[in-house]
Amino acid sequence: MFLIMAVGFFVRRKGLLSEEDVRHMNKMVFLTLFPPLMFTNLYGRELSEAVNGRLIIYTLAAIAVVYLMTVVFVLRVEKSPRSRGAMIHAIYRSNFVIMGLPIVSNIFGSENLAMTSMMVTIVVPVFNVMAVTTLEIFRGGKPDPVHILKGIAKNPLILGAAAGLIAVFIDLQLPVFVEKTITMMSGAATPVALLLLGASFNVQSLERCKRNLIFCLLGRLVVVPAIAITGGIIMGFRDVALVTLLAVFASPTAVSSFTMAQQMDSDDELAGNCVIFSSMLSCLTMFLWIFGLKSFGLF
Repeated sequence: MFLIMAVGFFVRRKGLLSEEDVRHMNKMVFLTLFPPLMFTNLYGRELSEAVNGRLIIYTLAAIAVVYLMTVVFVLRVEKSPRSRGAMIHAIYRSNFVIMGLPIVSNIFGSENLAMTSMMVTIVVPVFNVMAVTTLEIFRGGKPDPVHILKGIAKNPLILGAAAGLIAVFIDLQLPVFVEKTITMMSGAATPVALLLLGASFNVQSLERCKRNLIFCLLGRLVVVPAIAITGGIIMGFRDVALVTLLAVFASPTAVSSFTMAQQMDSDDELAGNCVIFSSMLSCLTMFLWIFGLKSFGLF
């Protein structure tokens, strides 16, 4: 994953992609490749494989605890409302889909992704609601429930996963040529997204936001996964369930946090640096979390 991002970085440095190209291609991947990925991760699975009630309840509870702790911490260390919104967003929201799903797939195989994909239909809407609400509050506005619900309903990741879930419920069997087309598109989603993530790296404004950036990186990559994974171990989660928690809570800051910060008058420079450096450092921290869990025989 790191090497693919590195290729994307050098592609951008060589001028093969402009900033506008990267932006358009990111939108293309988001709208056309990730929905098939979400669909195929659920399509053809047994419902009993996908639904883990205890894991869903624990994940939602852990997200709520992490979010509240993050808000309390950020309010104490930062005075600027614009930076507060960006910091909260960067710490609690992970890049679960792009960075987390490949981790689970590489460890357990793509045939064991049903449970993790089901979590996407739960986690992504929760993340989106929290993100829009947080950024609206810290730019002085009032959250619009209708706007939030519309955003969730139109989210391509949610639509793809929901379509896969419906296919599981009705035991849908697609024609072979349709199934192969969707499978090929889903296979392109993660490598292209990682390539573009590398091409998006643009290290700027570090001096101004260095202090807050360090807070965000420590929170996102160390403190949050330590809290959530320790709790998961105590609750008895092992194997795919535990690594799914790792994917949700130990992944770097979501790429979308930078775009949302730009659109909602938050500190987009801080948000962008959080995405860049958490993605780079996660190559080390994710390895250490996986190595530690494996060493203790937890999966």
